[in-house]
Amino acid sequence: MRIKVFADKSSTSRAAAEQAAGAIRRAIAARRHARIVAATAASQTDFLDALSRATDIDWAKVEIFHLDEYVGLPITHPGSFRKMLLEQLIAKTGATNYHLLEGDAADPAEVARGVSRMMAAEPVDIAFLGIGENGHIAFNDPPADFSVEEPYIIVELNEACRQQQVGEAWFSNISQVPRQAISMSVRQILKAKEILAVVPDTRKAHAVQLCFEGDIGPNAPASILRTHPDATIYLDKNSASLLSAATLSRFREGSPVEISS
Repeated sequence: MRIKVFADKSSTSRAAAEQAAGAIRRAIAARRHARIVAATAASQTDFLDALSRATDIDWAKVEIFHLDEYVGLPITHPGSFRKMLLEQLIAKTGATNYHLLEGDAADPAEVARGVSRMMAAEPVDIAFLGIGENGHIAFNDPPADFSVEEPYIIVELNEACRQQQVGEAWFSNISQVPRQAISMSVRQILKAKEILAVVPDTRKAHAVQLCFEGDIGPNAPASILRTHPDATIYLDKNSASLLSAATLSRFREGSPVEISS
């Protein structure tokens, strides 16, 4: 695992998008198609915008899977992750091969099973993630299940996760935030050939410290990324503010991590 730190959210997102675009191009060149997993949230907006503007990507050859979605939330709701994915990536790129998680379907568990079957057909080339204020990846809140094998599962959202959504202004109060979600499982995330997590802003600093300086375990779900052979964590100086110099040096790529402009 590597940690890269940049001066601000914008430069973090641009650098992450450059790496992501390169991974997609390489997959298309090697196999004539690419499979990606896309996260959607306030922290991912700049990254997805930068990725959508990357040149020389044949999006007709890219298959897009969604990371997670609330159970019971219609696609018309401002907080719908399907809505964000459609607006922030799919519409901008003209991609046509994508799999939305219909969280408001009559049987969300069947939705999870159906997308799981498609996900299991081939390996994922690169998965894009965020990290929640409680350390979650996808909607795997602590204590996360590190053992479940199914690619997509129904999970319960804890109070800290639900309160984050209020803080991001998608919902006016916690009573409006759904209590369940369809989420990619931790084991499925780790099966991606490459993982790229974009984690800006001061409000993520404690989670970043917990996951990259504490123990690896279910109470800090993103800590499991430290076990992946090709994971890159993109931070800005705010989200990296609680990490020690020793940690940044440990997870350097070739030389100690520096704040880049």
